[in-house]
Amino acid sequence: MVSNIFYEAFQTNSPWMISLIIINLILCIYPILGAMFWFFGAISYVLFRQKEELPPKAEITTEPFVTIMIPAHNEEIVIKSTLEYLLTQLNYHNYEVLVMDDGSDDRTPEILRSMQAKHSRLRVIRIEQNQGKAHAFNIGLFFAKGEYILSNDADTIPETDALIKYMQYFTSTNEINYAAITANMDVYNRSSLWGKSQTVEFSSIVGIIKRSQTAINNTMYAYSGANTMYRRDFLINVTPKFAPDIVFHMNVPETFHDLYRQRKRWAQGGTEVWLSNFLKVFRHPWQYRFIIPMLTDTTLSIIWSFFFWITSIIFIITMLYFAIIGNYERIWHGIVMSMIFVNFQLIAGLFQVLAALILDFNGSKLRYLMFSPLYLLFTWIVNPLTIVTTFHKAIKTVTGHGSGKWVSPERKVVDNDGKF
Repeated sequence: MVSNIFYEAFQTNSPWMISLIIINLILCIYPILGAMFWFFGAISYVLFRQKEELPPKAEITTEPFVTIMIPAHNEEIVIKSTLEYLLTQLNYHNYEVLVMDDGSDDRTPEILRSMQAKHSRLRVIRIEQNQGKAHAFNIGLFFAKGEYILSNDADTIPETDALIKYMQYFTSTNEINYAAITANMDVYNRSSLWGKSQTVEFSSIVGIIKRSQTAINNTMYAYSGANTMYRRDFLINVTPKFAPDIVFHMNVPETFHDLYRQRKRWAQGGTEVWLSNFLKVFRHPWQYRFIIPMLTDTTLSIIWSFFFWITSIIFIITMLYFAIIGNYERIWHGIVMSMIFVNFQLIAGLFQVLAALILDFNGSKLRYLMFSPLYLLFTWIVNPLTIVTTFHKAIKTVTGHGSGKWVSPERKVVDNDGKF
């Protein structure tokens, strides 16, 4: 009985086989379609949304009180320089810095106590047990005094006019209904090969995708915890906007080991967001219709990650089998077909990267285009692996059986003026 079912499934005129072929084809060309989708989304942003960016010399008449919130766990390498910068270099006066020390067991608490003695606008909340960044941020909300809340990572510094620019958006008549503004993330440490490659990635992934989401739906699927400002009164239910003219500088990993660990954290967090929203959208599709395209893309990305590694393993085993039996013609055929798909993906990926580098900072990043192959290789091989290997952890966390604890990455030593 079972053998008959499988036999019928693999007949060319079988509905099972037709469905399998269609699904396989969709998953094979998904990276190509995804890259072209974001490419045309970027063009749509230029045509329909770029005019919404505020003029660079816009002014504000008042300075609403802002709380800069920094969840921190074992950040002894970077926390002092980041805080010195935030407390002394910003072109804004009416603000405080609130650090949520999430169970640090290095010199972070000692550094924070020393800095509190020198800076009256610095406050520290000590959380004895490490329970994760999201938990620390939620705790901080109860203690924040600001009318506006800026989330800021311990290794991230905004441009000096960032708070002024945020307020330009929030107080503009065109943006009065927005409750959250996400800034544009840039790479600070570009001296290494990995740093240069991530410069390409931040533009082509973060920048172009957020522009596309803004162009298509005038909203975003998710926003960064490192550079987003919220209206405190609307923090529970926000309508976000991407502001590419507000720039934050991030100290990125400079070794493959640290980069891989970072991407595992990002992959797990992204899957948790997807799991948290999937059922909500499924139950109320009309209410959440604006995020359906982004949710669909994320769903396909997760499915494709499993598909990529499963089929890659099958391909390697098959090629080894043909090598053992001496069928070199089939090996050559398999390699040629694989290279055809890879070339199509590479061309589509380069379209996305090129559009992103032209849009970001008026094309000043085009000199990093030569590093895009390394970025594309990393994206197509490592990112799917991080999704697959952290999927079960994301399920445990969302269902309440996992832990949100974080482990801080290795940091690069920074100097005392707040510059990396």
